[in-house]
Amino acid sequence: MRAQFLTAMLASVALIACGQTSAPAPAATTAAAPAEVAATTLPTEIGGCVDTVVESHGPRLEGVADSGSAITYENGLIQVSYDVVPGIDHSQPGDAAHVCLVSVPENCPPGDDRGKVYTVTNGRTGESWTAPDSQHTCGGA
Repeated sequence: MRAQFLTAMLASVALIACGQTSAPAPAATTAAAPAEVAATTLPTEIGGCVDTVVESHGPRLEGVADSGSAITYENGLIQVSYDVVPGIDHSQPGDAAHVCLVSVPENCPPGDDRGKVYTVTNGRTGESWTAPDSQHTCGGA
């Protein structure tokens, strides 16, 4: 319950940081980003957002249903959570996704850029979630 509350709070903060006061409308009513931008770009500054498309999703560990959630996007982003994330599980390949960078770890070893946290809103379902780009933050296992 506490994790769901924290996830909802982080999603709200990310929406505000991205200049939104509520979740974006479903994909049918929002303008799509150019395909070349959506497929290759990740936000680089906290509060920066990009649009992309869900490529695939499943459990964190292949074949282990309750191992958490994982999702990949056409722009190369992968999000992983040890918790089962309903918004990720409800996503489908081809869904529009609005991705905002909400935090970046500090004091990372050179070349280790794991641990960025993103809030994503699915344009079809309207659901939002917040999860990191790796199972471990920089300098971790």
